[in-house]
Amino acid sequence: MNPEPFLQLDRVIHERGRLAIMSMLAASPELSFTELRDTLGMTDGNLTTHIRTLQQAGYVAVTKSIENKRPLTTCSLTAAGRSAFTAHVDLLEQIVRQTRPK
Repeated sequence: MNPEPFLQLDRVIHERGRLAIMSMLAASPELSFTELRDTLGMTDGNLTTHIRTLQQAGYVAVTKSIENKRPLTTCSLTAAGRSAFTAHVDLLEQIVRQTRPK
């Protein structure tokens, strides 16, 4: 087995919570903080920490606005985030293919 693909995994994305966030955002143009929190069953603090890490990496954009007189925070993948997520999934697929019998 070639260990190289394992060494190339993006540690920012690969963490379970961040991978789930990236997966959800890859499937939608944008999601609210509340939608992410409720779907993933995360606490506000945990989700905030993961989003901040993804934002600092340039993978997620966060927009704050007011809707119906209430604050609304939405998240979306940046172009770099979409590209990094696609590369990460491709790498995971390569690892899976290596483990299947020929």
